[in-house]
Amino acid sequence: MMPTTALELTKHPCFHEEARGVCGRVHLPVAPACNVKCNYCDRRYDCANESRPGVASAVLSPVQALRYLERVVEQELRLSVVGIAGPGDPFANPDETLETLRGVRERYPQMLLCVSTNGLALPAHLDAVAALGVSHVTVTVNAVDPRIGQKIYAWAKDGKVIHRNLSAAELLLGRQLVAVRGLAERGIAVKVNTVVIPGVNEDHVPKVARTVAALGAAVHNCMAMVPNTGTPFADLPEPTPARIAALRELAGAHLPQMRHCQRCRADAVGLLGEDRSGELAGLLEACAGELPLSTEGRPYVAAATQEGVLVNRHLGEADRFQVWGPAPGGGFRLVEERDAPAPGGGPERWRELARVLADCRAVLVSGVGEGPRALLEDAGVLPVEMGGFIELGLQAVYAGKGVAVLKRRGSGAGCSRGTQCRGDGTGCG
Repeated sequence: MMPTTALELTKHPCFHEEARGVCGRVHLPVAPACNVKCNYCDRRYDCANESRPGVASAVLSPVQALRYLERVVEQELRLSVVGIAGPGDPFANPDETLETLRGVRERYPQMLLCVSTNGLALPAHLDAVAALGVSHVTVTVNAVDPRIGQKIYAWAKDGKVIHRNLSAAELLLGRQLVAVRGLAERGIAVKVNTVVIPGVNEDHVPKVARTVAALGAAVHNCMAMVPNTGTPFADLPEPTPARIAALRELAGAHLPQMRHCQRCRADAVGLLGEDRSGELAGLLEACAGELPLSTEGRPYVAAATQEGVLVNRHLGEADRFQVWGPAPGGGFRLVEERDAPAPGGGPERWRELARVLADCRAVLVSGVGEGPRALLEDAGVLPVEMGGFIELGLQAVYAGKGVAVLKRRGSGAGCSRGTQCRGDGTGCG
């Protein structure tokens, strides 16, 4: 690991405005799960013309992320920062996040490492983050008064426990304060993002800046809320540029202000203001479709299906799996059906399933939890979430590409500006 003192820390374009036109960044979307539900956020959709947090064209495994990064480095020579910003929260996906950061640090020791998080689960990983040489972390703090926070967050999930209302806001704030202080104490530069929500927290922004400044934050970023269709705050107006400028002046009395934020996607790549995520979306999706695991000794693919034609059973719901393989002369043939392990038993159930599918390189399912996914991947069986015909899934897996196309989220309809999007970026956030 290269110590952060040996890195050129001023090459982070979000923390140092003078670097914005010469130093680029790439976000690796390896963290799909989120542990906080914000009332302004909707992560169900992806539009290539929309730039906002929580949006990504595909989700990568750590192995796929490193492959993608290798190819991006070949095309975008001005990269200085590799970050993880979702599309969920990095520390709701700690294994994927830390494994990815570790791989980047080993392969690209000259790169700055950056993470953007809500902070809820960060305190448990402060030492790991520091040990990997992460030099910059952004924590989104929208309120330092739980009574205001409870208006912003629907719930917060801590392990298996879901907190709601005031309890959620109190839990989240307590963790955020610990995280900001802990990062600063470890010599990590902290930027605090505050989403400005009209009528909810806009008058509270200067107090947020003052509070996090006392904990050691280095930069503050006031971000205008983007109204998202279907969310509780969908009908609130977006703060005007004049209002954001005024709040920055007030908050600037406590912390230096970031005034060049681009509200980056979770798969952003390139210079700020010259994002190339749309241009490189095909590359991202191609890497997401590549099998991250060895297929040696695994000639088959399993499918969770109800009637034998469609992939339409969740991994946890399937009581049996069809096992398919290549057919002589082309196409595919059904080899046999295998019973799934009985429900219950916790992680051991998925270890047993891995043994049942030991000769399968992948299992096609309509859905899968993060825990079972990790256990199956560790055992060499790749869970592929998709919908539609089994044959299409088999074609994608055996070709070693195209899996991402099977699981792409809807586009357009969930844009922050909805029907105002005309496909050319006009009207997008």
